[in-house]
Amino acid sequence: MVKYSLVGYDGSDASRRAFQFAIDLARCNHGRVRVVSVLQVTEGGADVSALLMADSGTQRARELLDELTAIVPDANELVDVELTYGSPGDVLLSQIEQHGVDHLVIGHTERGALARWLLGSVSSNVLAKAHVPVTVVR
Repeated sequence: MVKYSLVGYDGSDASRRAFQFAIDLARCNHGRVRVVSVLQVTEGGADVSALLMADSGTQRARELLDELTAIVPDANELVDVELTYGSPGDVLLSQIEQHGVDHLVIGHTERGALARWLLGSVSSNVLAKAHVPVTVVR
């Protein structure tokens, strides 16, 4: 039985649907949902990342929880929120191990073959490497 689901959340429609699915599952199983929002820093290196985390991390985490409670009013009772930096697929996989997650829920976005080839696919990466059940919500 699923007790602790992880959702990668980026504010997209797909991630909102994944979040709602995870909440519904948590309610059925008396579980919890861990929501992780991953920001990618592409320029400036570690110094810029450290500055961004110190300046906006706590505020952004509060904003994220506010956004989630707009979708599900009692989300704060069922959800653990974390804002972090890195590669989304790698962060989700490490969160599974670090927090004892037993289920991963990710949203599926429609991309063409060229975009998948150029950008990679978080879903494909996670599906190939995760050691827990993964649900891809369309």
